[in-house]
Amino acid sequence: MSEKYLIINAGSSSLKFSLYEVPEMKEIVNGYIEKIGNVDSFYTLKFNGKKLEKRKAIMDHTEAVRTMLEELLDNQFIVDVSEIKGIGHRVVHGGEFYSQSVVIDEEVLNNIKDLTKLVPLHHPGEIAGIESMKSIMPDVPQVAVFDTAFHQTMPRENYMYALPYSWYEENGVRKYGFHGTSHRYITEEMQKYFNKKDVNLIICHIGSGASISCIKDGECYDTSMGLTPLDGLIMGTRSGSIDSSIIEYICKERSLTVEEVTSILNKKSGLLGIAGQNDFRDLEALANKGDEKAQLAIKMLRNSIAKFIAQYYVELGGQVDALVFTAGIGENAITLRSDIIKSISSAMGIELDADANNNIARFKEIQSGVISTLSSKFKVMVIPTNEEYMILKDTFELSQQVKSKGQSKVLKK
Repeated sequence: MSEKYLIINAGSSSLKFSLYEVPEMKEIVNGYIEKIGNVDSFYTLKFNGKKLEKRKAIMDHTEAVRTMLEELLDNQFIVDVSEIKGIGHRVVHGGEFYSQSVVIDEEVLNNIKDLTKLVPLHHPGEIAGIESMKSIMPDVPQVAVFDTAFHQTMPRENYMYALPYSWYEENGVRKYGFHGTSHRYITEEMQKYFNKKDVNLIICHIGSGASISCIKDGECYDTSMGLTPLDGLIMGTRSGSIDSSIIEYICKERSLTVEEVTSILNKKSGLLGIAGQNDFRDLEALANKGDEKAQLAIKMLRNSIAKFIAQYYVELGGQVDALVFTAGIGENAITLRSDIIKSISSAMGIELDADANNNIARFKEIQSGVISTLSSKFKVMVIPTNEEYMILKDTFELSQQVKSKGQSKVLKK
């Protein structure tokens, strides 16, 4: 018998949501509430090929949740809120507390609150979404699916920084990694593809936010993001890895606070900082017109990605089953994929199948497949990610455990 499950991704001033029928995993409706806390807030609903847009002053996340539920009821996606049997939340940081998805109780919520100091841009909205749903639907299981959980298998030598050890023991300073739900999804898809658990992969999740993971014997062995999502690759608005001395230097040179510089590194750097554009499609259009800064930004991004691929190739001892491109840019940026593969081809023994690469993108008829030649040492592939599916899957399984056992908190693998 079908049941309805709600998936929520709350930001600092936004609320994304989707309602599904399970076990069919069929999406009924999705929506996006934007500019929460402003009088000009608005939201969009998409269902059955239709798009509904409304403007309404929504001043906090509790009001956003109530608006979401009102729309689900008014448009008869549900007859009563009791139809919703589980609620899944994307939560950015699980620290060392969680290596799997969990049912949210007071202890879990308090741990998420404690971790807000590591991701102050992300957790407040997520906590508000959890607490708002709890106040309206207190008896419905809520599940936290953590971006960091998949990376908890990294060995200590790969997650520790060469800093005073007390910073780790007392302040939790270490590499955590993010986009774990996407990296986990691709890993599981590749385990099915190769029909084995112990796959060795290099997964390039390249979107506005971007990270690369090294998968050894089916588990995360290393990843590019660090204590926060700022580290690693050049991204849409994030700088990625930089010399940390730049922060103190710029604070003095430009009379800025550490908080102001950190905000710039997160929101005004990366592709945006170099070329004035963070949407890769706009950046490519500028580059094709001869814009030198856009061309520079793309070359910097290519080199950033290639360096991490090379590092992880070495960490895997050259024993790679597949290099996988995924997420918005990874799935769609045909020329960037080509340039990356060409830059590493001779060192790694791989060769681009140009026709296959040109024919694969989310906006084309073919959306996944192999883009390397048969003579290549390992496969290079494009696989669309599906983080929402993983959140839904974990939410359904854990909610069923709660229903059958009453007290089960951690997803049993």
